[in-house]
Amino acid sequence: MRTVSLAAALVGAMILTAPPAAAGPEACSALGGVIEAGGICGVRASDPAYTMDVTFPLGYPDEPAIVDYLSQTRDGFVRVAQAPDARNLPYEMDVSAQSFASAQTRSVVLTLFQSVGGAHPTTWYKAFNFDVERGRPVTFETLFAPDTKPLQQIFPLVQGQLAKDTILAGSILPGDGLDPSHYQNFAITDDAVIFFFGRGELLPSYVGETSVTLPRNEIPPLEL
Repeated sequence: MRTVSLAAALVGAMILTAPPAAAGPEACSALGGVIEAGGICGVRASDPAYTMDVTFPLGYPDEPAIVDYLSQTRDGFVRVAQAPDARNLPYEMDVSAQSFASAQTRSVVLTLFQSVGGAHPTTWYKAFNFDVERGRPVTFETLFAPDTKPLQQIFPLVQGQLAKDTILAGSILPGDGLDPSHYQNFAITDDAVIFFFGRGELLPSYVGETSVTLPRNEIPPLEL
């Protein structure tokens, strides 16, 4: 099984359509973070109710989208930790990131971990993709040509790869495997599209988080 490390990766080189240099420091300071080596923003906080360790790369073309998501996630976590009925404190939230690039796109995939007093922590992914030539975000709905059914080809490949990594891939129901909501978190490279599945997504929670790399020559053409 492939899992994503919680170590932050260095961001790829910026291009001409990226935001001005000031965007990075401003984005980091907006979250109360400090810029670390390699263009990484680190946001760390702790009190009796919680600990928080967030790292993400600066320089992504649509940086406000990442900052907005992290701000909302952080605020929700802090509210839960500081609630009067919070138990089994302190709670924990960790966020790290990986960066990917192709000739036309930039991708950042966040790995989010939260432990909020329950029996089991939660790990999930949030991916951001941007077409730097067309100047717009890329979602699963815009990744392939309109009026196509890419999952008819993608799901068997995902199922086959997970079967090599686990013994449970056969338990994925077609209704889940063909549901676009499970394929929203992906990264694009020149050679592949990598799909990320959080804990309990497609496979049982005890399997953990997984990822599947599909060569681009084995899936429908990308609409890039």
